[in-house]
Amino acid sequence: MYHSRISQTATGPVTQTLPKERLRSAMTPFEILDISGDAGIRACGSSLTELFVHAGIGMYSLMTDLNGILEKKTVEVTAEGGSLEGLLVAWLNELIFQFDTYGMTAKSIAITAWEDYRITATLSGEEFDPERHEQKLLIKAATYHRLKVEKRDDHWEAEVIFDI
Repeated sequence: MYHSRISQTATGPVTQTLPKERLRSAMTPFEILDISGDAGIRACGSSLTELFVHAGIGMYSLMTDLNGILEKKTVEVTAEGGSLEGLLVAWLNELIFQFDTYGMTAKSIAITAWEDYRITATLSGEEFDPERHEQKLLIKAATYHRLKVEKRDDHWEAEVIFDI
């Protein structure tokens, strides 16, 4: 279940509190990029918030099988950057911090506020348990290498490479 909504203007995101509503997207939320020695994803979304939700879920899917994650607890997180690209890297690195420090693995993400280049979100999931959850990649950080955030026709697209 992915939640997000944001209004856009010619100058960028509009500050608002966002209702939690289920998104229906015909496009593939994310795909794994084949990169020698690293890992990466290409995420898509009909809005910037949907893009950021899909990027987060895509990254978590590199770390574990999300089908085994239960939505037992919620955590509120905030990320801030000086540009869309910087915000995406800060966002994904905040999710990595939550995983590395607290074991938090989100099965769903609701972006609840977006102001300029600052977002607040609620992660729903549980602590990673190596006895119950499949461990895939150990992601160290989201990087700026080959980083892209672009508006394409009727959707947003991002590519991000992770240090593993």
